[in-house]
Amino acid sequence: MMTKVTTDNTPINFHKVSNALDKAKIPSLAKASIRELVALVNTIESDTGEKYIRMEMGVPGLPAPSIGIEGEIQALESGVASKYPMLEGIPQLKQEISRFCELFMNIKVSPIGCFPTVGAAQGALASFLVGNRTKEKGATLFIDPGFPNQKRQLEMIGQTWGSFDVYNHRGDALGAELERHLASGKYTTLLYSNPNNPAWICFNEEELKTIAVLAKKYDVIVIEDLAYFGMDYREDYSVPGEGPYQPSIAHYTDEYILLISSSKVFSYAGQRIANLVISDALFERQYPTLNSNFTHDQFGKAIIFGALAGLSAGVTHSTQYGLSAMLKASNDGQLPFLKLTKVYQDRAAKMKALFIKYGFEIVYAEDNGTPLSDGFYFTFFHPNLDGDALLTNLLYHGISAISLNNTGSEQINGARACVSQVQDEQLEDLEARLKAFHTRFNQ
Repeated sequence: MMTKVTTDNTPINFHKVSNALDKAKIPSLAKASIRELVALVNTIESDTGEKYIRMEMGVPGLPAPSIGIEGEIQALESGVASKYPMLEGIPQLKQEISRFCELFMNIKVSPIGCFPTVGAAQGALASFLVGNRTKEKGATLFIDPGFPNQKRQLEMIGQTWGSFDVYNHRGDALGAELERHLASGKYTTLLYSNPNNPAWICFNEEELKTIAVLAKKYDVIVIEDLAYFGMDYREDYSVPGEGPYQPSIAHYTDEYILLISSSKVFSYAGQRIANLVISDALFERQYPTLNSNFTHDQFGKAIIFGALAGLSAGVTHSTQYGLSAMLKASNDGQLPFLKLTKVYQDRAAKMKALFIKYGFEIVYAEDNGTPLSDGFYFTFFHPNLDGDALLTNLLYHGISAISLNNTGSEQINGARACVSQVQDEQLEDLEARLKAFHTRFNQ
């Protein structure tokens, strides 16, 4: 495989990109973290004055709804900045989270088990801290590919994890592979995202049922990451109280945790607030092993007075009012948040078509034999380049992405593209840069 650009005839100044790569001292771009790549591309843009096609970081590309901002302003003006927020969240937010689950997922969960967290990242960390102590020594199994930061969280707190790439284990094949791992007895939690980051695959109802049955059999808590809630645009999940509903493990088991981010569906990433939802049965369940770390053996109390108290002692007071206002408007049918985010579907379709036109191929291209939805992410590879060479050479052509190698995917020569930061007026530049790439690497 070709591994490097050999001429300085590149869309972005060859020497300035090379110098930035040398100074960054990143041994392999295929193993670099998202934040490392963001810093690198920021440097190149500053040094060259060129605007990149930024596909490396999953950030929203839409303005936040004004109703959330106004809700925060009103809360601040009423004096909440001087008051500590309750650990479990303000009552109206807990109620709206519960309503949201019923109206958009067709599940019933008590407001008691609904919490705000400092982004879904805090919700995941709290779930690991408590969920993996429900036995003397627990670990997390990831159905990959997935979000690399969640594995780093486990390593940070000294917990272990395992994983498998679902690429060759869809449909009927999922059960056997999942059971092969769970039968080891070492796992206490299981995590996946749906829709999936980075592959954008979506588990169907039969696959979710399989996961639920095996999780019950081996007494494993399922953590369902819904960061891209409802954004599988092949179905319309946008009408509150009307089917179809967001597919969920919650339809097949009574013990689960849901992580529902506000960063993408509400474009509220900067305010760092998300929803942590714990099913009623799991909230009430008692685990004697929790006492030693959290002084409570009930799962819900261990989450509140152990994990959430220790991690941040509450979520910023005003942001809770902002999220509560957005959820209420969504629940009341006044904020069509899934209609607003459909711009990502259209953009992904256009970008994928350009990549394919100029010699790239899609890695995760199908969902159980049907075409994959277009949405927030897509994955691609180049038949003439390995993963490290792909990312490096894309930089010389003014395009940034992250490697699938860091996501737990076995398709290590592939890359993940996020479409959110790419504007329609940049598509012409994208095509010109891909065309130059094609000329260099398809001869």
